[in-house]
Amino acid sequence: MRVTTWAEYGLIVSVHLAKRAGQGPVAARELSEQERLPHDYVEQILLRLRRAGLVESVRGARGGYLLARPPQTVSVKDVIEASEHVTFEVNCDLHPVDDERCDPSTPCSIRPVWRLLERRINEVLASVSLADLSHAEPEVYQIAGVASGN
Repeated sequence: MRVTTWAEYGLIVSVHLAKRAGQGPVAARELSEQERLPHDYVEQILLRLRRAGLVESVRGARGGYLLARPPQTVSVKDVIEASEHVTFEVNCDLHPVDDERCDPSTPCSIRPVWRLLERRINEVLASVSLADLSHAEPEVYQIAGVASGN
């Protein structure tokens, strides 16, 4: 799995909004300045998150963006799918080595490994919420069920 800039920035923006839950909307420019992210990226990510129903926009002088749901109900998987559209790309689906070998009806002993990996990655990403990411790093390792730094 390759974590793209879209996914990384999507999580940074979402965690920022989760930490501000209940404090009202924040302007995209303010968010990008506070997180030291390119404003254009932040605007595009907020649009993707809004289209996915994870973020709401508020118009007006005190407008901006806020989470559409409580942080504990938004998973890392939700954010990555909204930002990037997929969490894990199975290469044989997107870039087949050859048409015959990678046809879904052709037996392949490698494909089950990629499917299992995709399922496990999605399980981990779905098990961690934005509320979980508001904790310190050692606590997030515990929440995710792994030893610190492993």
